[in-house]
Amino acid sequence: MPLAASLATWLIAFIASLALTALAIRLGLYLGIADEPGGRRRHARRTSRLGVIPLFGAFTLAALVSRSFGVPSLDPKEGLRFAGLIAGGGAMFALAIADDKFNLSPRMQLGLQAFAALVAITSQIFIERFTNPFTRREVVLTAPEVFGPIAGYGVVVGLSLFWFLGMMNTVNFLDGVDGLASTVGVIAASVVAIHMWREGQYSVALLPIALIGTLLGFLVFNRPPARIFLGGGAIYLGYVLACIGIIGGAKIALLLLVMGLPIADVLWQILDRVRRGHSPAASDRGHLHLRLVDQGWPTARIVALYAGACALLGGSALLPLSPLAKLITLTALLVGVIVVMARLSTTRESQRTVRMASSGGE
Repeated sequence: MPLAASLATWLIAFIASLALTALAIRLGLYLGIADEPGGRRRHARRTSRLGVIPLFGAFTLAALVSRSFGVPSLDPKEGLRFAGLIAGGGAMFALAIADDKFNLSPRMQLGLQAFAALVAITSQIFIERFTNPFTRREVVLTAPEVFGPIAGYGVVVGLSLFWFLGMMNTVNFLDGVDGLASTVGVIAASVVAIHMWREGQYSVALLPIALIGTLLGFLVFNRPPARIFLGGGAIYLGYVLACIGIIGGAKIALLLLVMGLPIADVLWQILDRVRRGHSPAASDRGHLHLRLVDQGWPTARIVALYAGACALLGGSALLPLSPLAKLITLTALLVGVIVVMARLSTTRESQRTVRMASSGGE
């Protein structure tokens, strides 16, 4: 039963995504919700950015249908959390459409992202417990010996909100190269699905399986050269990944490892922008994938680099390693990427200084 339900869920998501993506391409061009040639993506033709339509539509359809398959659940709160996932996803869909159409300010985007995250959090999709990597003991934030039931839930909400906003914006920043965010999303969802299957959590495993089918259908049109962009769908993708990282037992460390490369890139960009006196939400070409584009890397090679790194880290996350070993791996990755990005930034600033000096001397 679980295998048949998984295959059916994947197939429904894939077929629905194919159909809805083809529709979203036409709809984006017709409504004018499209990127014109000459933008930061350097695409050659007018391209729809209504990627949120197939992502939301196909994933929601497949997830809803999967509930009718009767796969046994190990979590008594799964129904409530599922409802929160769908309701918050609806809010994210509205945000994505509004942003694609009206280009919302970063502050407005962040506020609406927080609202959608709070919808999920109030449905008990939150981080309440984790394993201490040094003692291997479970830490319950609301326990009397930690923060207590009152202050503890304040910490739970704050930590969960940070997780949601961080994941949503990491995926959003990643969406700068054709097929990149979608490919990384497939790998992340695959790792979570494999882990859930190994734990016997077959009912919640249908959620990442639905996401895999959705993204693979979308990638048929989003692969280089893309005929459609994710647009606001990147934030929706981050929201779904954040949810499935919590539902059915925390998989936070798992996703942190899989997404280690883009997370490290985002962390460095925030630090670098603040250092230079710019807003952390400012848009520039400082991200690793955009710098590789500027250095002449083909899009397919950039996607392969990220996919390989995420798959390698995801595979290591599935190995029977201790939490401490996984923490050390993640920390080493973060430090390594930040060092590389810092050197790239220093090189770029030096080149800019040389160009300015040359211009002034002429």
